[in-house]
Amino acid sequence: MGRVTDTTRIRTVRVREGTLYAGRKGDHVAVEEPLDIRVNGQQLSLTMRTPGHDIELIHGFLHGEAVIRDREDIVEARYCDGAVVDDGSGFARNTYNVVDFTTSRPQLLPLVTKNFTTTSACGVCGSESIDAVRQKSRYTLLRSWAIDPRAILSAARELTDHQPVFARTGGVHAAALVDLEGNLLVVREDVGRHNAVDKVIGWALLEDRLPLRDCFLLVSSRASFEIAQKAYMAGIPMLACVSAATSLAVETAEEFGMTLVGFTRAAEDGDGRMNVYTHPDRLDLSAVEG
Repeated sequence: MGRVTDTTRIRTVRVREGTLYAGRKGDHVAVEEPLDIRVNGQQLSLTMRTPGHDIELIHGFLHGEAVIRDREDIVEARYCDGAVVDDGSGFARNTYNVVDFTTSRPQLLPLVTKNFTTTSACGVCGSESIDAVRQKSRYTLLRSWAIDPRAILSAARELTDHQPVFARTGGVHAAALVDLEGNLLVVREDVGRHNAVDKVIGWALLEDRLPLRDCFLLVSSRASFEIAQKAYMAGIPMLACVSAATSLAVETAEEFGMTLVGFTRAAEDGDGRMNVYTHPDRLDLSAVEG
């Protein structure tokens, strides 16, 4: 595959207080391109994403939708040769925007192409959405551990240092899998917060780490139903976000026994704060009080 481009440089006119400021300046913006996901030659979904870690993204997406369960369900993943454009030079080049996954079991062939642009919560009530996810998942969430809240804050602080695309553009989200000591196991960025989550879960699936019972999911965005759903499908007992949580995310976490943490903000002096929406028993508050 050719070099992955996650940012591009453009020229902008900068204005401050209604007047031209420093003329034209160069600026970096995050790349957003379509990814056509095909299974056994049949189109399943089209998503907008930041190029990079596409194979992880698709593994995570297919797992979250219960299309696959293990990495052995996929025998081949390839960029389609026909995905080409004329770049003006007279030569065609592969855009690497169409990927076909070949499954090991014929019954995994999608019978109906779904529109995954909207979430599975669209058009139905929360209870129906939660029931649909419960029927898909193979895992129950582990309740046998408690984490020092300072480990969560430490991870949130460290996450900023692992977002190079955000540092250049300010235009992408990040997701990370974090162990119970607060160590970042993997970090991925994407213009779509759900894509960033799919990338880290796809990484875990390819590394044979599912279910992710001894770590938590940390996202730089808000916590939505869709992200809570993906975490539950991967067996993740705790979801922490740096922004707010939606009502359906809270309802989902409460129903599934997932600890949901929002407004996870770490201060430079090591202090910080967070809001715990559901199941606070996984936070070892005695560690802080002691």
